[in-house]
Amino acid sequence: MPAERLIRLRSAVREELTRRILPFWLTHTVDRSNGGFVGQVSADNVPDPSAPKGSILHSRILWTFAAAYRALGDEEYLMAASHAALFLRRRFVDERYGGVYWMLDARGNVLDDRKHVYAQAFAIYALAEYHLATGSDRDLQCAIDLFELIDRSAHDTEHGGYEEAFARNWTLLEDVRLSDKDAHERKSMNTHLHVLEAFTNLYRAWPDRRLRERLYELVAIFLTRIINEKESTLIQFFDSDWTPKSSATSFGHDIEASWLLLEAAEVLNDDALSERVRTASLAIAHKVMQRALDADGGLVYESRDGRITDADKYWWPQAEAVVGFVTAFHISGDEAFLRAAEQVWEFTDRHIVDHVHGEWHERVDRQGAAYVSDKTGPWKCPYHNGRMCLEVMRRTAEVRSVQAQASSR
Repeated sequence: MPAERLIRLRSAVREELTRRILPFWLTHTVDRSNGGFVGQVSADNVPDPSAPKGSILHSRILWTFAAAYRALGDEEYLMAASHAALFLRRRFVDERYGGVYWMLDARGNVLDDRKHVYAQAFAIYALAEYHLATGSDRDLQCAIDLFELIDRSAHDTEHGGYEEAFARNWTLLEDVRLSDKDAHERKSMNTHLHVLEAFTNLYRAWPDRRLRERLYELVAIFLTRIINEKESTLIQFFDSDWTPKSSATSFGHDIEASWLLLEAAEVLNDDALSERVRTASLAIAHKVMQRALDADGGLVYESRDGRITDADKYWWPQAEAVVGFVTAFHISGDEAFLRAAEQVWEFTDRHIVDHVHGEWHERVDRQGAAYVSDKTGPWKCPYHNGRMCLEVMRRTAEVRSVQAQASSR
């Protein structure tokens, strides 16, 4: 029965979260000398106390422990979240120009003062979650201030969406790329996906009219600009007026968007919008299942013009695939999605989870052999895999609640 299968999956991911993922971060990454969390831990769990500290990593750690505390009530998770929130506010937030810096050194001094909207979004996402977990008005206000800052400084009033990268004083930069792997284009799906994610979480805590308008705008941009309706895939890069500038498909982002868009529509509480998003999200999830799910159950990384160009299996698309496929099953009842979620989790447990040193390998090749890579770094975090566990646990609880209601009738 599907409900029993979901409950088994829930049990497996809860154990993964509470016995491996969160203990790893509590044991190996808390920086008790300089504050915050160490910026890098090696494949065999050796922290580098001299490594720089990124705002993305710290925001994602804050979100993870705040969300874990909200779901499970463990005081140790609250302590970790509070430790992260304090360091984020005191060190990453620019008191003169506003916004969060991109990178600090190990002691908390500014190394890279760029203000990338992607980083602001993750700070909003995390601070809003900390408020939802603790009721902290100070952290909610910090999230609101960041929203108002990027809306004032980065919102594209002509074409919609956001310009993406700025100098410390919020003058627009020429090079807006998040990394060397990204295309040199004005707008990206990736940044806008995480702005949407952040605004969704902030709206849960602060249902402001202008925030609602911006969230509506972002959902509309995904439905009309970013999603290639014919292919049910997401376009990755654009120029300023949303002219597409890429042909590659990132399967992890596609399946992640499929469920984040549903969450945005849900908080907006608009039935017509929810139906449009539901149709688009299911089509995206089906296309990912069809094109990216490998014979061994793992999710390959990327394609271009319909041909697989990167068949490695990275940790974060596996996590997002489990959530995306469980969500697609939840709203459609199609057991093919539940089978896909189970297959991805089984692959992940066999090949991605590091049962020796803890946490997850960053990626494995198509044969399932792990690359030697750091366990934590500017991008390697507990947010994707931790969130997968929490989301599966939440959705399974909803199924059990429905079952209980049905049996009581």
